Amino acid sequence: MADYTINATLREKTGKGENRRMRRAGMIPAIIYGGEKADLPIILNQNAINKLLDQEHFFTTMIDINIEGKSGSETVILKDSQWCPMYDTATHLDFLRVNASDSVHLEVPVVAINSEKAPGIVAGGMIDLIRHTLEVTCRADSIPEHIEIDCSTLNIGDTVHIDDITLPDGVEVHHEVNFTILNLAALKVAKSEESEEASA
Repeated sequence: MADYTINATLREKTGKGENRRMRRAGMIPAIIYGGEKADLPIILNQNAINKLLDQEHFFTTMIDINIEGKSGSETVILKDSQWCPMYDTATHLDFLRVNASDSVHLEVPVVAINSEKAPGIVAGGMIDLIRHTLEVTCRADSIPEHIEIDCSTLNIGDTVHIDDITLPDGVEVHHEVNFTILNLAALKVAKSEESEEASA
């Protein structure tokens, strides 16, 4: 079952010029594809969709799109988004058709938790997040909102690799190298002060 329902209208014209005109009119062009069906170019209300794009969960869940004049809805996930670098607003969205049981591949945010309890933080260190997202494979109806990394036992110099974490049931991260996700590093300011004292 989808967590969000949004409304859209079919987009009759395409092209860069038409897309710019729609954006000036307060609309966002988008497309629905996949599922062995024809692509559907659509238009979304910019104000309504911007509120949803501010919610992290919107990027990692199933969405029902009701299209004006079309019976039924399209169940999708947000597969890709394009943004304006100047105004940090979405300029185009790509939605992939899914069924609940489909296996999907997408990026999920990494969240460091319990860092305030870490001995390394108490000693003046800081969390250095190397991977802000992980590309996961899972069912469309079981996409985790984020992947939590428990940092409560970390000391300065400790590193967390992909093989060190327990993923939610049914979620996989395919990898050939045991890559680093985060580490607990000493503050650069502290290192700089130590260097100055050593020089003196």
